Amino acid sequence: MNPIQHVRVKIFAREPAPAEIGDAITVFHRWIQNRVCPEMLIDVADYRHVPSGPGVFLMGHEASYSLDNTKGRLGLLYTRRQAGGAAQENLRQAFDAASAASKRFEEEPEFRGKLKFETGACEISINDRLSAPNTDATYLALKPEFDRFLSEIWGPGAYSIERRGEPRELFCVAVKAK
Repeated sequence: MNPIQHVRVKIFAREPAPAEIGDAITVFHRWIQNRVCPEMLIDVADYRHVPSGPGVFLMGHEASYSLDNTKGRLGLLYTRRQAGGAAQENLRQAFDAASAASKRFEEEPEFRGKLKFETGACEISINDRLSAPNTDATYLALKPEFDRFLSEIWGPGAYSIERRGEPRELFCVAVKAK
């Protein structure tokens, strides 16, 4: 089985990031109404009351988006919920969806000029602890797939990749263009 399913990509906001993200509720409702994303989007949830938590969350059938503040670092988090496809296809789809959403967010009237995202830094995680436990063995097994994908994005050797987190957390790598 391909462990690179249920891919999550978080593109970080540049500092200084806005402290108040409540306008994301309006933005996400507009995305649902105007069908701006290819996925079927269903509802918006406000988790701003959770310290260093999921922020404002846009739920969908195939995927979800959030203006996420996990671990105190604001970013646009895309989570692919549907399984299937080859590893490279899944990585590309999730990365492209996160990139498009972060660009769209920067252009929204509520955030224009207030929120910018890092185009050369992100975290990629796998939302499946059974297929992809957060261990060195998983990292070594999946690194060739990540290297192949990142070489297409930024060029061979033009990036750094590092496993993050502890065994109880989702498998996660931090990547950065050089």
